[in-house]
Amino acid sequence: MIELEGVPELIDPVMVAAFEGWNDAGDAASTAVAHLDREWKGEVFAALDAEDYYDFQVNRPTVFMEGGTRKITWPTTRLSVVRVGGEKPRDLVLIRGIEPSMRWRSYCNEILGFAHELGVEMVVVLGALLGDTPHTRPVPVSGVTSDPDLARTMDLEETRYEGPTGIVGILQEACTHAGVPAVSLWAAVPHYVSQPPNPKATLALLNRLEDLLGLRIPLGELPEDARAWQLGVDQLAAEDSEVAEYVQTLEEARDTAELPEASGEAIAREFERYLRRRDIGGPGQAPGGHATESGDVPYLRDTSSGRTRPPKPQRPDKGRPKEGDGGAAPEDPPAAGPDEDSPGG
Repeated sequence: MIELEGVPELIDPVMVAAFEGWNDAGDAASTAVAHLDREWKGEVFAALDAEDYYDFQVNRPTVFMEGGTRKITWPTTRLSVVRVGGEKPRDLVLIRGIEPSMRWRSYCNEILGFAHELGVEMVVVLGALLGDTPHTRPVPVSGVTSDPDLARTMDLEETRYEGPTGIVGILQEACTHAGVPAVSLWAAVPHYVSQPPNPKATLALLNRLEDLLGLRIPLGELPEDARAWQLGVDQLAAEDSEVAEYVQTLEEARDTAELPEASGEAIAREFERYLRRRDIGGPGQAPGGHATESGDVPYLRDTSSGRTRPPKPQRPDKGRPKEGDGGAAPEDPPAAGPDEDSPGG
């Protein structure tokens, strides 16, 4: 039974979700949702029961002291709501949690139940994977959907991925079967510097979210953090000739692959996207695979931004993506980012 007492009537709500774990390389996706929650002062209105979905030997609770009293924080998924001001205000329902250990159908049903009760118009799930992409180039972010009509109207890729998937892919398909428009945005994180945080990937996800939703997101210190992160990785890579040579190889492959796109039309399109992102809202803008197998539960149908020195990049022969290491599928992901081979897109 879902009770939403105290939640006001929402304006054109969109649900934005991210989950720590397999689909969150470099913590880029979960940090993006945390940034939205912090900048727009989100108010938590619900949390899923941790006992239903988490193995506490995998995701352990933490103990802390508060006013001399010991308390426990249990791993869970929390929902908050934020209002984006401006001439045309709208609400975002933010979901941030850990990928569940069990009962994924029930988990998705709970989320879809909230979406239905709140009148959510679309669900956007953020994810990040490890890829053969150099840290010196813009972070590739792909927008994918299972809905052909949505792919056409919003200039997205229609996913054709087959293989292991995570909760991002399962939730997207659950939304599709429930008739809720759903999109996944995937950022590609360099596999040789996969340790969190990765503010550059977080920034890229937020920029793409701006374009998708027509919002202007207050970025705070993220751009500066992203520049500091890249400079730190530059310095660390320069200390290892093998890593530096490998990064150069990735740069050459990336640049060669993008040459056909460097047309006047592509450049103009990117410039227009940049202007649109900066002008959205005007001066009054507030700162600020298919899950179709049968089962007992059918789908419903209706961190702070501290600047840290990046860890030393891993050598190429030691830093390849492996299953379960933060978002990469067992096979190597594509150099340009998560398209047909992305996990669970």
